[in-house]
This record gives sequence, C-alpha cells and structure tokens, in this order.
Amino acid sequence: MSDTYKSINSPVEGIYKEKGSKFLSFAIPVSNVDEVKEIVKDYRKRFFDARHVCYAYVIGIEKTEFRANDDGEPSGTAGRPILGQINSFELTNILIIVVRYFGGILLGTGGLVVAYKEATADALKQAVIIEKTVDITVSISFDYILMNDAMRVIKETGANIQNQIFDNQCEMQLSVRKQDAELLSSRLKKIFGVTILK
Repeated sequence: MSDTYKSINSPVEGIYKEKGSKFLSFAIPVSNVDEVKEIVKDYRKRFFDARHVCYAYVIGIEKTEFRANDDGEPSGTAGRPILGQINSFELTNILIIVVRYFGGILLGTGGLVVAYKEATADALKQAVIIEKTVDITVSISFDYILMNDAMRVIKETGANIQNQIFDNQCEMQLSVRKQDAELLSSRLKKIFGVTILK
C-alpha cells in the first residue's frame, strides 16, 4: 500500500459551453463527507437559479468513500462523468461540483456526458495537483537529559514536531510519514527512558 496520494492544493474553477447551456465547474479539496455536505449545500444556495447542481467526490487514500450525484439529470449523465474524471486524474480528497444553466436546447444523454466530463476536465486543468504523504502521529515522553538523543532520531527519520512541552519531563507529538513510522518507533525505543505514549 503506497503512503502517498494525489489531490489538489486549492479550489479551482472551469467552464464548458454547449448549445446555449453553461456548465460551471468547481474543484475543491476536502477531507471528509461532512465538509462535502456543507459545501454542496452552500453551492445550491449560491446557484439557486441554476437548473442542476451535480457533483462527485472521492475521499481517503484507499478511495473507498465516493459518490456521484446527477441532481435531476438523466441517470449516469452527470455525476458519473465527473467521478470518471476524478479517477482518470487519480485524485482523492476532492469534491467537484458542476452547475448547469440550461440554454433551451436539449443535449441528449451523450451530449450531457460529454459536457459534464469536459467541464470537470477544464477545472482540473487549472488545478495544481500535489502529491501528499500519509502521516502518522507518534507521542513520546522522556527526561530532559535525553533531549539530544531524541532530537537526533527525530531529525534522522524525517519526523516533524507538532507539539512539545519542555520541563524535567518532556513530551512531544511527532508527525512522521507512514513508511518511516516503524523505524522512528524502534529507534526511539532503543533510547532507555523514552516512552512511546501512542
């Protein structure tokens, strides 16, 4: 299992026009379903005058949490093409919303699939795609006298200090790339007096 995944670093917009219909697309980085629900609700309010507000999202490094919503368009013509683009760009932790303003001419199912796909692709072409690492949190406790030993291991394993309390008894919360977590833990355990809290 890889400990990296691809997402976008900030929200971006795209557009596609076909026979008078306008498809406005919005790609937004997200981290959970509650966030998705809030954003979709906000966009439905913002574009209350649009015919359809369709979307798809993928969440999690294993990409097991996903959904496609056609919002009244013929089944499979909106949400699925949006989701297809997310998958072809190999992205996760992303929500894409496509807002359709109807132009008076029916596009047919094939035309709709193309329109939603192209609108999504246009937003993703504007995006900065970033590779992120899956990080694990490790908390440790040790006597102040062991500070140099602990810091050496932290530096050599590439861990980052998220929180720290310095006193006679020190505590640190570390963030480390998943593939390096075992090495960090085993090296810290070798320092007599360092306790791994979780």
